[in-house]
Amino acid sequence: MTRKKRRLYLLGLSLGGLAVAAALALIAFQDNLLFFYSPSDLQAKTLAPEQRFRLGGLVAEESFEHLSDGITVRFVVTDLTNTIPVVFAGILPDLFREGQGVVAEGRLRADGVFEASDVLAKHDETYMPREVADALKQSGEWRGDE
Repeated sequence: MTRKKRRLYLLGLSLGGLAVAAALALIAFQDNLLFFYSPSDLQAKTLAPEQRFRLGGLVAEESFEHLSDGITVRFVVTDLTNTIPVVFAGILPDLFREGQGVVAEGRLRADGVFEASDVLAKHDETYMPREVADALKQSGEWRGDE
């Protein structure tokens, strides 16, 4: 085998290996590219136990409560079609309140409660994440044009 053929085989093998590595990386990141799941998305999707993800929607009215330890709070995230109860131990953002958009990062426990490790609230009076607005439009509950 000549040097030229050997170099071509080595180049072909290297490019093939690179393509396989890129394909595996894209497959691994496929579920992580989504910014968050709405409660309705979670009803349709099966997640692995202990898988971390983001849950987004609105904080349901009259669902917020402080638990007896003084640190943990419980509230319900809704997309006005389905709801998911959430528990969070920590400091909530200043703009967090019922009826507002929220994105929580954490995991879904076996009992169906989302255990949040981080909670983000919307940043001004007019902002709503596009995904939340789209979910509200799909459910027929959109009130953004009022």
